[in-house]
Amino acid sequence: MTTRGVTIGQAAAFAGVTIKTVRHYHQHGLLDEPHRDSSGYRRYGSADLLRLIQVRTLAAAGVPLAEIGSLLDADTERFAAALTDVEQRLTDRIADLIARRDTLRQLADGDRLLLPDRALAVLDRLTELGFDPEYVASKREALVLARALAPEFLDLFLTQLEHRLDDPEFVDLTKRAWDARSWDPHDPRIDELASALADNLLAHHEHLAVPAGLRSQSDDVIRYGLINHHREDQAPTWTRLNALVEAELRSAGVPIPYQ
Repeated sequence: MTTRGVTIGQAAAFAGVTIKTVRHYHQHGLLDEPHRDSSGYRRYGSADLLRLIQVRTLAAAGVPLAEIGSLLDADTERFAAALTDVEQRLTDRIADLIARRDTLRQLADGDRLLLPDRALAVLDRLTELGFDPEYVASKREALVLARALAPEFLDLFLTQLEHRLDDPEFVDLTKRAWDARSWDPHDPRIDELASALADNLLAHHEHLAVPAGLRSQSDDVIRYGLINHHREDQAPTWTRLNALVEAELRSAGVPIPYQ
């Protein structure tokens, strides 16, 4: 190195950083602005290069820029204590990142992070019964909503669904309801299908229990509606079909919440 020093570009290249990084260090007061030569160019000497390398090394090790200045100016004992503190924070951050990575892996493994094994078994049962994959996906979404919005009622919902899937007539009617999504909402077949669904549900009245907390106008009622009417906005026919079924159930004394 000459006695005149080097340019900012050369200093950055020697230290393994960019010119922008060097200027960033200047802005944070971590590196003094060097003197300019007769041509007005900044010239970095060996002391400047040493400081730049020290700052770069600590920054790369995870030390916040706001702490690097005081760290470099500290005595040996304070320097060691500060590094220990930074190391602990990095260890905590690593543990957090590992936990996030594990969460992503669980998500990649399907719904095991979002749903309990019992709910996953119900979804598998739907597939085994030949339901359309898109229907299974909609049920998966509804169960995820149920677990998040009304976890205290999830077991009840699963119990009701498990019993209904053992009924071939209910399975057939549900498949027909899914196929009806493309029908005109006022197709007379919607009324017939709604009556058949309501009759089937009423034939197994013991599986129509509605949690007491959902029988009044409350946040619970709103959550119930979000779960049980999920995806209705994608098919007006479903909106009318579900409204007709719920109306018949209410007429029979089932306390279905009003939305």
